[in-house]
Amino acid sequence: MKLLIFAGSTRQNSFNRKLAHVTAGLARASGAEVTHIELADFDIPMYNADLEAKGTPPDVMKLKQIMFEHPAWIICSPEYNASYSALLKNTIDWASSPVKSDPAWTDEFKFSRGKVVGILSASPGALGGLRSQSHLAPLLLNVECWVAPRNFALGRAGEAFDAQGQLVNDAHRKNVQAVIDQVLFASQRLAA
Repeated sequence: MKLLIFAGSTRQNSFNRKLAHVTAGLARASGAEVTHIELADFDIPMYNADLEAKGTPPDVMKLKQIMFEHPAWIICSPEYNASYSALLKNTIDWASSPVKSDPAWTDEFKFSRGKVVGILSASPGALGGLRSQSHLAPLLLNVECWVAPRNFALGRAGEAFDAQGQLVNDAHRKNVQAVIDQVLFASQRLAA
């Protein structure tokens, strides 16, 4: 099963980027074909319809294709002001915008329709970014994704990783693994 993993942060020492890295390793060990991307590697401006009218940026087209090719995703969402990041919203807004000049991409939800998405989050606070998940899930449902009911919010993330960026607590690894397992299980069933 092809699994796409990314974090909604570009900060160098982001806990969610660390969590995405750990998740990618666990998913590969589970037999998934993992594509782990960094949103910082894509040159995607803030969404603007006037800019879009001049042509969809090439990196948006690249990202749409990557998302389309993966039936399963796991998103690691930071929490900013009790919600998900502007980076995540901007990414979804661009990806869901139809490309009128390209017949293959006139369907706004081609990139996302039917994808099974697991949500993880990490935060220095006790709730672990749980509030970001409660806002992100409706956005994903709106673009016709299947949101996995199992999630995990990693609280006190500043203490959760060792010097190599691995989770120190076995219970945390098991919770991440449970999300991976559910996403892979559901996406295999939907693909059948």
